[in-house]
Amino acid sequence: FVPCRWSWRGGSVGSVGQVWARSGGVMNERYAVVVGVDGSPESQAALRFALADAARRRVGVRVVAAYVPPEYWAVSYGLSALPTLDELDRDSEQVARDAVAAVVALEPRLGRVPTELVTLPGPAAKALIDQSRDADLLVLGHRGRGGFKSAVLGSVGLHCVLHATCPVTIVRPEKVATTVKPVEDARPVFVPIY
Repeated sequence: FVPCRWSWRGGSVGSVGQVWARSGGVMNERYAVVVGVDGSPESQAALRFALADAARRRVGVRVVAAYVPPEYWAVSYGLSALPTLDELDRDSEQVARDAVAAVVALEPRLGRVPTELVTLPGPAAKALIDQSRDADLLVLGHRGRGGFKSAVLGSVGLHCVLHATCPVTIVRPEKVATTVKPVEDARPVFVPIY
């Protein structure tokens, strides 16, 4: 199976879904930053980081969306009407396009970064490692689970960190500050230090 590729070389958010071709010579056409997207807020944060880093380096970003082929789904979930590879590929492409559009809507300057969308069937870790072989950086989102679990890297991130041939950056989503109510009857606590 040959990966499907779509290139975005600048343009407005309204033009997402088309193939862009602008060669102003401002940016390097090499896709030196690779980022994985899956539609989650964590992958949005990773995409935003990747586009900002690529803008700083004046290089392009390869946005990779991997999907599990239907054979796995049929066995695991007993589905009767399986989606075709074309349907899964189109859905993955749309997820990647929507992610780019959302980030560019927040930061329009990132719309000038050359972007290549790649969708692949199979495990996400393998797709990301394969697509980042000639890259300078691989960027992934971190799925914080709260407490101790958020300190542990997920299986895709861990596999990429261990096997990628380029540096890997794991991006945590921004935390929302929470307000803590003051305790009315608070008294100092003294703890002896030995």
